[in-house]
Amino acid sequence: MLVELSIRNFAIIEFLRLQFGPGFTVFTGETGAGKSIIIDAVGLLLGGRASSDVVRAGCESAQVEGVFVPPPETWRTLRPLLEELGLIEEDSEELILTREVSRARRNICRVNGRAVTLGTLQQIGRHLVDIHGQGEHLSLLQVRHHVDFLDRFAGLMPQRQAFGELVRQLRKVRAQLQALRQDERELARRMDLLRYQIAEIRAAKLQPGEEEELRRQRMLLANAERRMELASELYALLVEGEEGSSASDLLGLAVESLEALAKLDEALASEHQALEEIFYNLEELGRTIRNYREEIEYNPEQLSEVEERLELIQSLKRKYGDSIEEVLAFAERAEEELEGITHSEERIEELQAEEKRLQEELAKLGEALHNARKEAAERLAQAIEAELAELHMERARFAVDIRWQEDSQGVEIAGRRYAFTTSGFDRVEFLIAPNPGEEPKPLAKIASGGEASRLMLAMKTVLSASDPVPTLIFDEIDTGIGGRTGSVVGHKLWQLAKEHQVFCVTHLPQIACYGQQHIRVAKEVVGGRTISNAQVLSPEERLRELAAMLGGVVTDASLQSAEELLQRVSSAAAQKG
Repeated sequence: MLVELSIRNFAIIEFLRLQFGPGFTVFTGETGAGKSIIIDAVGLLLGGRASSDVVRAGCESAQVEGVFVPPPETWRTLRPLLEELGLIEEDSEELILTREVSRARRNICRVNGRAVTLGTLQQIGRHLVDIHGQGEHLSLLQVRHHVDFLDRFAGLMPQRQAFGELVRQLRKVRAQLQALRQDERELARRMDLLRYQIAEIRAAKLQPGEEEELRRQRMLLANAERRMELASELYALLVEGEEGSSASDLLGLAVESLEALAKLDEALASEHQALEEIFYNLEELGRTIRNYREEIEYNPEQLSEVEERLELIQSLKRKYGDSIEEVLAFAERAEEELEGITHSEERIEELQAEEKRLQEELAKLGEALHNARKEAAERLAQAIEAELAELHMERARFAVDIRWQEDSQGVEIAGRRYAFTTSGFDRVEFLIAPNPGEEPKPLAKIASGGEASRLMLAMKTVLSASDPVPTLIFDEIDTGIGGRTGSVVGHKLWQLAKEHQVFCVTHLPQIACYGQQHIRVAKEVVGGRTISNAQVLSPEERLRELAAMLGGVVTDASLQSAEELLQRVSSAAAQKG
């Protein structure tokens, strides 16, 4: 629900902050005081059309901010979207929408402090509030939602979800069939290409890690002469230097000298042993270098083979992957695809059988859904017409149009093919004939203003339990109706507020007396400028406001009448428990 609304520099509102609770809230005040401006501000907050004209004169920008605490069922729908966009923390229970309209800059939309597109704001807003009587954010006027309302009213969502799952399976099967039924020439070309690619890769007999070993071999072969030269030089330094000049000779002399010294001083015995071990290690190193030198072979043919092998690997990598492992994986995928194409006829037969089975299940379940909807549509129409009659639209007629549309790609039923979606075969649309002698027309084409609002009120009353939008706003709902009808409207709004948070702008005390929160909107001139303000009324202030609405001038009689209205509502509430 909407728990707080802040408006700054919007039309004649300089600054206004209102806090709301659950239940039924009414806005009253003289014509032009700014009641509908508050509703317009909410419409703007939900993504309505913005114009710099709404910015208060002398100001650079206008801002509207709403704090919402959606109920659990709304969170279940909204949270995945908000999390995907990074607009909400996991444990957050609040949702803050902000809209800023500037004279010079681009308009800004924010959700929980983060800038979003207008489309995202609208997408979120339609889950939070329906504004009735102004045409915007009105889910009941959106034909695509009519089947949702009917199914919720009828309790058909489980069957519909089962139908939707079958549709998803059928679409997957059909996509696979379409891929297999490509042009035969294209398939033949594809098979030739796959065979060539597989043969090219398999002929190379690649081994994981092979490229690194080949690079090492190339390095050794390409530097054979230099390796021979360095090894010979090193061996000479270690062993074969001029008489007495090699490291081995010099270290041998050092061992002899230290041995003699250790005989004179036993404290140097361990040092003599250590030096002697170094001498033996040096001799072993010399033998190793000699063997290494003797094994070095300059082999241009082998170098050429290694170069060619590396070039082959590079060529395959350029075509099929960045590494030998990726090239081999490409070959495996190609073999799987070739196998699938080779056995495509068998697979096509399997998929055709699966397609037929799924279509038969869809036909059976779709017809059951259709019959259940037709029965529910009659109950829904009767219930809404009964509500309209209580709202003094007893001659209005409501209808639910349910029809199928033929489609060559649809599901076959009784020799014909019909289009389908995940919700079924039915195209559902609500129709209304407000006056006798008129053909029912789509809701979007009915008269605006109070008549439309009363119709929406009747529909919302019937569909309240199945309506997921938590906050409903009714503006102009009392247009063209008197006090007797107003009392009925007020009572219905009060009942509707048991399932939703309800706001209503009204001039009728018979409606206003049902409000659980009463806000008076007034304007005053301050410093030569008109300012609109709103105030939550205390019980005493509310009584005087209702009295003024009843008689213009507050008198003892009008106060008594206002008191009677409130007592009537209190008694009705007590009787309803």
